[in-house]
Amino acid sequence: MDVRAQVSMVFHLDKCIGCHTCSIACKNLWTDRRGAEYMWWNNVETKPGTGYPTLYEDQEKYRGGWEAGAGRPRLKLGGRLAELARIFHNPRLPALDDYYEPWTYRYDQLIGAPPSDDQPVATPVSLVTGEDMKIEAGPNWDDDLGGSSIYAAADPNVEALTDSERGQLLAFERLVFFYLPRICNHCLNPGCLAACPAGAIYKRGEDGIVLVSQHKCRGWRMCISGCPYKKTYFNWANGKAEKCILCYPRQETQQVPACMHSCVGRIRYLGVLLYDAERLAATAALPDAELVEAQRALILDPFDPEIAAAAREAGMPEAILEAARRSPVFQFVKRFRLALPHHPEFRTLPMLFYVPPLLPVMATVSDGHYEVTPELLSSLDASRLPLRYLAAMFTAGEVAPIVEVYRKLVAARLYQRATTVGDVPRESATHALEEAGLSAQDAEEIYRLTALASFEERFVVPPFFREGAIESVEDVHEHQEEEGAGFLRPPRRGW
Repeated sequence: MDVRAQVSMVFHLDKCIGCHTCSIACKNLWTDRRGAEYMWWNNVETKPGTGYPTLYEDQEKYRGGWEAGAGRPRLKLGGRLAELARIFHNPRLPALDDYYEPWTYRYDQLIGAPPSDDQPVATPVSLVTGEDMKIEAGPNWDDDLGGSSIYAAADPNVEALTDSERGQLLAFERLVFFYLPRICNHCLNPGCLAACPAGAIYKRGEDGIVLVSQHKCRGWRMCISGCPYKKTYFNWANGKAEKCILCYPRQETQQVPACMHSCVGRIRYLGVLLYDAERLAATAALPDAELVEAQRALILDPFDPEIAAAAREAGMPEAILEAARRSPVFQFVKRFRLALPHHPEFRTLPMLFYVPPLLPVMATVSDGHYEVTPELLSSLDASRLPLRYLAAMFTAGEVAPIVEVYRKLVAARLYQRATTVGDVPRESATHALEEAGLSAQDAEEIYRLTALASFEERFVVPPFFREGAIESVEDVHEHQEEEGAGFLRPPRRGW
């Protein structure tokens, strides 16, 4: 067993209101400069929808992430020879139009306009070329339109639905959408790192944060193709790759990342997880149906005396173990099994998890009449969003884990309604808890973690002990040579 620490996150999608405050906080802090105008290290997508960049989830198009191999995963993008063959022409790379071309306006046309009977207009001009342009896309272009037939029909996850489910999802009177905030997942098995021919991307041993060395980056952009989430960007002004750094300078001073600190809906949680680095390759190589459970099994229980002893033997400070025990991410992912990874079939083992939205049916249209349903919550069969769609996003197509999560969420909500409002019979709430495998105490803790958790409970930033961590890029290179193409087990640095 090789116990490592990883800073991880949970986003509760039932609480996201799509205000984009997180995106603006990140933009103001990190990407408000030349060459980074189009970058949104934190973006909020409307789903069902095409996402940002357009259709980034379609790996038949982009070939990002990994595929199962004989005992270990293989990069979908190909090995080093395949990268070399297309190093000067990479068809698997999103173009600027897949994001949007950043622009400004010729404000002098307004400020210096002479007196006239006509209203002067400021012409949009490209920040890249400096030429006049016609605006056809922009940040959050499909905001609140993702559920419409225009964007929802093009969502790659819709392909997993049957014809009847697709018709149900796209029916005008049942239009539904939810918000999906995304940042870099800081994966355990990052595809961007394995695809970089310059060895510029590395994973910090003390906290698992994935970073790009600006000194070593040569702008080949294979990292963009290798990341299935397209969370690595190319700065067109300086020719370097850039990405979310999880605000590590803030965390090193015990501050929360800017996007999480500013979140209005309080949907975000941060904490440290312990995992077994020896099992990374075997876990990532498993069939799709086993990936969610295998990733959960990869996460270790910090309350287990054997795990704690192994961590201490590896040199992990006691303060890290204590932070892991207080981690809200551990509660969501491992203890209550409510949070799921985004597209586990990409096999990057992402460390950002999502609690799926309930989206209950509160009203229906029957024979042209709008009718409010009498039940507080709909059954899973009548969910506004087909379970198969959510399974395509969070469980590699397996519906059973989605049903398990939903039963727990519904049971906890029914229990609270029965306890605080009294409009649900106590017997019904108790039966729902039993079916979900929860106790009344579990329901209370889920309610507190979801709705009442304080700032300190939602964000448990571990001490980083930077003075004891050894930053050695040479160790990374030696390890990559030993393991071959790929980065399945980060070298130990610090502990």
